[in-house]
Amino acid sequence: MLSSENRFVCGDAVEVLSGLPNAWAQAVIADPPYFRVLDEQWDSQWKSTSEHLAWCEQWLRQCMRVLRDDGLCFIFGQLGKREHGFIHALSRFCNLFAFHDLIIWDRVVGYNERRDSLTPAYEMILVLRKSDSVKFFKESVRVPYDEETIERYMKDKRYSDKNARLAHLRKGKFATNILSVPSLKGLSQEKCGHPSQKPTRLISQLIMMSTEQGDWVLDMFSGSGTTAFVAEELGRRWIGIEKSEEYIAMAKDRMKRARETDLPGFEKEDAP
Repeated sequence: MLSSENRFVCGDAVEVLSGLPNAWAQAVIADPPYFRVLDEQWDSQWKSTSEHLAWCEQWLRQCMRVLRDDGLCFIFGQLGKREHGFIHALSRFCNLFAFHDLIIWDRVVGYNERRDSLTPAYEMILVLRKSDSVKFFKESVRVPYDEETIERYMKDKRYSDKNARLAHLRKGKFATNILSVPSLKGLSQEKCGHPSQKPTRLISQLIMMSTEQGDWVLDMFSGSGTTAFVAEELGRRWIGIEKSEEYIAMAKDRMKRARETDLPGFEKEDAP
């Protein structure tokens, strides 16, 4: 029986997932270790790319088992000179389960400049599904036009109904599969100590496009708790699985402070 309470579970992702029921999560967000990208023990615990890939297949099979038939599974990954394993994962995962989309997260700025290759400035989010019919809310992730753009478009003489045209522009344009969200800078107020923390603004878009209020969101590599944090802000139910007791404590403290202050959790875009 699945508890109705939002909660963090400390434990191995595969082991914890195996104890969860079938088809209950509306969205799964997986931000796994990329393997030998960060100078962290948890990111280099496998002996080879093939060993890391076999482990990824283990947790993915469990994720897709607990995913609802109309749900979506989002998997973060990255390609580069040293983080090439994800290109093999893309092929294997799409042979195992149905491909839905490949989202490019444009980090806006590059990082970790490399002398012998181009500076990485994006990451990927593979989206998988279980059926042809999924919950998807394109209207929820429209991108606002700025006032200058709206004013310019309103001068287009092809549109006789100006009120309808303005209402359409006020809704914003539909998002593409390239999401431009600045990565968290060193002085960002949102950062709380995890080396691969994702921006709340990015995670919120994934949750809004794939769930409604009251739906369950699963994150089996919870880290600093960003997915749980955003899910709660948006009125979704959530479970966060994390192996590190240190990160669990970090995530719980983050949630506690947010609840006590009753402040919105979404940080405005950092100034350049």
